[in-house]
Amino acid sequence: MKQFLLALFTLACYPAFCQKHLNVITETETRKLLATLSANDMAGRKTGTEGIEKAATFIAEAFKKAGLRPLQGNTNYLQPFTMIKPAFKSIATVLNGKPLTQQQAVAFFSEPQFSASNTSGFETIVIAPGQNFFKEAQKILALKNNVLAMVDTSFSKAFAQLPGLKRMQFASPYKTVFLLASQRPETWKVAATQQITEIKMANVVGMLPGKSRKNEMVVFSGHYDHLGIGKAVNGDSIYNGANDDASGTTAVMMLAKYFKAVGNNNRTLVFAAFTAEEIGGFGSQHFSKQMDADKVTAMFNIEMIGTESKWNRSTAYITGYEKTDVGSIMEKNLQGSGFTFYPDPYPDQQLFYRSDNATLARLGVPAHTISTSKMDNEPNYHKASDEVSTLDVANMAEIIKAIAISSASIVMGTDTPTRVKVEELAR
Repeated sequence: MKQFLLALFTLACYPAFCQKHLNVITETETRKLLATLSANDMAGRKTGTEGIEKAATFIAEAFKKAGLRPLQGNTNYLQPFTMIKPAFKSIATVLNGKPLTQQQAVAFFSEPQFSASNTSGFETIVIAPGQNFFKEAQKILALKNNVLAMVDTSFSKAFAQLPGLKRMQFASPYKTVFLLASQRPETWKVAATQQITEIKMANVVGMLPGKSRKNEMVVFSGHYDHLGIGKAVNGDSIYNGANDDASGTTAVMMLAKYFKAVGNNNRTLVFAAFTAEEIGGFGSQHFSKQMDADKVTAMFNIEMIGTESKWNRSTAYITGYEKTDVGSIMEKNLQGSGFTFYPDPYPDQQLFYRSDNATLARLGVPAHTISTSKMDNEPNYHKASDEVSTLDVANMAEIIKAIAISSASIVMGTDTPTRVKVEELAR
């Protein structure tokens, strides 16, 4: 009974406790972080450049100042990993004793060269007429197995685009060979060579250990990479990415500072700034591989919150709103605040599957992206003009406060959201 009364008292007091610390999230501090992260000396934060390394150092320092710890097993806030960028050189294939042309074969592998044959233990999978070629190809590439994929010749046009599916990839011990041919593969052999370039990358990740439920995690995230330096427009060639997604990363840094000040999270909080979102979501994919999805209670991914939403100020939307009850929990916690979270108004854009929440969501985690971006009308999206001067920073600070308050019951452990139904995502 004593524990029950204590829990009831904590729940009753927590909203007021949160309000007390909301002064940590100010427009001035929000603007300062946002301006630094999207300044010209960050050179657009393109993956693999000095600019993004400088940004990573800045975010890591902000995490340190906020009082976050590195993830268990890490000595600092960087979560490094390596991608490989293959450049095709040659491929020679023989099917049923007859050579195929180079246009009839594509191989995915992580070494400079490899060879295999029908005696190498490859699983054979057929992509037949009437199937969704690219969907089936993606499924095959995700398998943890060596695969020979026989592709019906009716897909010859789509087959030519196949190399584009993996311009950059994680190193893997598995090989996949696609052959454009309608014959049964009685005997086959392939020999392929490529040039490999390694690209070093790093997420920036910190944590606040939980108190009574430390094995349950809540993730707050955004991506800190952008497009770098491109074609000059009106003399400006730096794509600063203030909204996309320095705004989301700024929110993550502010929330880290806020929750440290509150100091009463029962669940462990993980704050992540992802790299390489713009070139394939590789940062969040690597992060997800390091996490036990069953222990992640929720993920709040924050993407482009610097402009007003289609409903104007004091509003934002949640992608995949209908897939879990995270949205309804957040709305409940915001009652009387004047702020409203809406379901994603752009379902045709498939935003739930396009941002850094997607990898964990596919594993069942109630992982959603919060945004205000008007997908049908954002004049500075992916342009050199995406600068702090185009953003509503005061409204952005209010959105960060709304995320802090609306996530409170999940952070405290008084609410546990429903999981994403993985079988529905597979359809």
